[in-house]
Amino acid sequence: MQRTLLSVGLLLAIALPCQAQNKLTPKEIANGWILLFDGETTFGWSQEKGREPMTARDGILNVYNEARFTMPFGDFELSYEYRSEAPRAHVGVGNLRGPDQAIALKVPKDWTKATILVRGNEVRFTGTREEVTRPTKGNGTIHFFELFGDKLMLRNIKLRPLDGLSLFDGRDLDGWREFPGKKSKFAVIDRAINVKDGPGDLQTVRKYKDFILQLECKSNGKYLNSGIFFRCRENEYQNGYEAQIRNEFTKEATQKYLVEEYDPKTNKLVGKKEMMSSAVDFGTGAIYRRVPARKAMSKDGEWFGMTIVAHGNHLATWVNGVQVTDWYDNRPKSDNARTGCRLEGGHISIQGHDPTTDLSFRNFRIAELK
Repeated sequence: MQRTLLSVGLLLAIALPCQAQNKLTPKEIANGWILLFDGETTFGWSQEKGREPMTARDGILNVYNEARFTMPFGDFELSYEYRSEAPRAHVGVGNLRGPDQAIALKVPKDWTKATILVRGNEVRFTGTREEVTRPTKGNGTIHFFELFGDKLMLRNIKLRPLDGLSLFDGRDLDGWREFPGKKSKFAVIDRAINVKDGPGDLQTVRKYKDFILQLECKSNGKYLNSGIFFRCRENEYQNGYEAQIRNEFTKEATQKYLVEEYDPKTNKLVGKKEMMSSAVDFGTGAIYRRVPARKAMSKDGEWFGMTIVAHGNHLATWVNGVQVTDWYDNRPKSDNARTGCRLEGGHISIQGHDPTTDLSFRNFRIAELK
């Protein structure tokens, strides 16, 4: 089926019982849910218009007129709660320019839970005045909006990608291949891929371009270094983008990074932005050598979930359901991700970093974006 970009817009009202807000349970993380709002910041959101800037306060995302989530998704289930100071509100689904479908929301007295299910060319709305299924030309940009510019309040915004295909069956390494001549040892132990020693590289046989990749990882030692490479060049060792794995973070933001900034229109370097972070060596979830992870969400010795989304030049990552990077590669186009923006598809690989390497990986699943 043809799937284009989807926008989910909202204009809202109210309601739900008290519970842990803007958090995921371990079961939700294992099932692939991710948060689109961390309860503290507007990270991952963009506002193009509105009488006031959107804010994050007291666990609530406050939107005046509209807000757009920057990363598009494919088929997914979206759950959220809303209230609004406006007498009328709507939810819409469409593309980056706006919704091609819209439906009125309820106006109750308390927080109201609503969901949107997008699969193929259909979208299902619940928690609205009508619960309906309608056609859509969608694949994934989410918008919340309030038509009259009044305040729209949102919380517990979470999303689960649908219909991901397994890349690992828990039994053997069918569909994967080791890069020849390296030291790492890859084996299936307790239904997980274990990598020891290094350097080394285990690559998918297939290539992937735009996708949502989800997996679980466990570092079996202290501050071990590994990563998930993607869009890797054919027959080359670890030559692609890397989602870093290293669970070492300082208590304070004492690590200084100089992040290159490029003009999105001319693709020319305009300068380097200094970023202070608690992440050591970019940190788990970082786009290595490009942008550090903004917070620590994983620990050594514990399984953690990782989500990597690649859509054109836009890359984003989540660790244990919390978004830690949102980065656009505005460098000049290149077939080599080390030197420029690589848009071509490539292999996905597990890195064996060095002789201390000992990490386990499981539950690989991928949904390709059209």
